[in-house]
Parts: sequence; structure tokens; C-alpha cells
Amino acid sequence: MLTSKSPEVISFFDNASNTFSYIVKDPNSTVCALIDSVLDFDAASGTTSFESADKLLTYVSQNNLQVEWILETHVHADHLSAAPYLKQKLGAKIGIGSNIKEVQEVFGKAFNAGTDFALDGSQFDKLFEDNETFEIGSLKASTIHTPGHTPACMTYIIGDSAFVGDTLFMPDFGTARTDFPGGSAEQLYQSIWKILQLPNETKLYMCHDYKAPGRDEFAYQTTVKEQRETNIHVKEGVSMEEFVAFRTERDANLSMPKLILPSVQVNMRAGQMPPEEDDGHVYLKIPINRF
Repeated sequence: MLTSKSPEVISFFDNASNTFSYIVKDPNSTVCALIDSVLDFDAASGTTSFESADKLLTYVSQNNLQVEWILETHVHADHLSAAPYLKQKLGAKIGIGSNIKEVQEVFGKAFNAGTDFALDGSQFDKLFEDNETFEIGSLKASTIHTPGHTPACMTYIIGDSAFVGDTLFMPDFGTARTDFPGGSAEQLYQSIWKILQLPNETKLYMCHDYKAPGRDEFAYQTTVKEQRETNIHVKEGVSMEEFVAFRTERDANLSMPKLILPSVQVNMRAGQMPPEEDDGHVYLKIPINRF
């Protein structure tokens, strides 16, 4: 019998991209899911490595875990996904929100990916619809489509916990930017309040943290109640109009993430690199004056 119990959550932090990756385990079995993995990428040299992903693999191996899912909360713009590497090692299914097709349409054109690049999300094993249910061992899991930061953002509710991607940050840091192609401050506000309709005690796990001024330690877990009462951008009493005006002004002054160009063209392919060219090498593109 499935219940809304607490999963065991193990966090891993990547300093280079300020990303939290998670192993989310059924407490009654060895079954687990991996969420928002990181492929190490040195932009200056164009080299990849697997130190961050190997930390997940080591934990899985040492604890004899069975990985059923490799989940992406969205197409990340600040780090490359290690999903294909982990799938090769573990055999798990890669999942993302079904609106990945919108992201692929926009960025496939932006990177001139060509007619061989499928725009149907088929690079992923599973495209989750809004309010879809699935299982991780005996854990109940479900999805909420939460666009705004990107069209394909998905929140995964697993037991009494929710993994919100970039939609929310810790309450003292606020909310995600909405100025990427397909982003929308209005949609983000609506998505956040879908999340904040969950029970007050629901644990919310962040994808990133940047240490708000005055806070000495990185943090990654809060609750619906804490967000509703103290989020500096969107707590109770902040109207959509106020939020959109604030978010629009703030986003206009933000610089692009330093890894957005390599990240998006890899992550829209479920973490796969673009195809080899005729010399046998793989190349990432840098569109000039496009973003």
C-alpha cells in the first residue's frame, strides 16, 4: 500500500554551479531516484569530467541502491546534465516535463540544430504530464507542471517532499529569473502558488543556493509554510502585479549564466552532446548576438 511518507533524501552540492543534486530513496526498500545531476564542464578548455556524477554512483554502489529514475526538473542553463552517463552505468529511465518540446523548438532554432534534431522530446525516456503519478518503490510520486522560469519546468512531489528546480530559492533569496526564451513572470507567480497550495509541512528542496546576504552556510531545504510566510519576493500578500513588476525590473539587470550556451544545447538533448562532425569530434556552438 503506497503512503505519503517521507523519502530519504541525500544531497550533493556542486560548488562550480551552486547546484544541489539529490538521491531520493524509498525508506522501505533500496529503490531510489536521482534528481538534477551535474556533468563537470570546464568552459575554458571544453573538457568534461565525471567527479560530481561519480559521487552519486559511489553512494548508490556503497548502499546497494536500485535507481529507477534519473529526473530533470527542467532544461538547466547553468550546468550540464550527467543523465546519459548515469543511465549508461545504472540503466535507469531519464524523465522530464512534457513541455520540453517547446524548449527544443525555441533552442533548436537558436542553435541551428538541423533537421536531424528531433523536436518531440524523444531523447528522453519519459515525458511527464501535469498531475501525473508514478512510483519510486513504495513511495507515491506525482508531478506539477510549473512553468515560468522555462516552459518545461516540473516539480516532483515524492512522499511529503517536493523538488522544485529553479522555480523557488530559499526564502531569503527569493525566486527564479524569467527572462530566458519562453519564460514568463506571470506564469512563474502562478506556478509558485500551485506549489504553495501543498500542505504547510511539505518539505521543499531547492536546485540551487547562492547564500543570501548575511547567511554563512549553503541551504537547500525549506517548507511550504516558510515560503508562504517569509519568501522575500512572493510571500503571502504580494500580488501578481507587484511580483511581475519586480521580477521584470530585476531580470533586466541580470547577466546571462556563464554556462548557458553549452548547457542548453546539451540539456535539450537529455544531456547528450551534439552529433560528431565529419572529423570525428564534437563541437558546441556559440550563437553571436542571439541572446
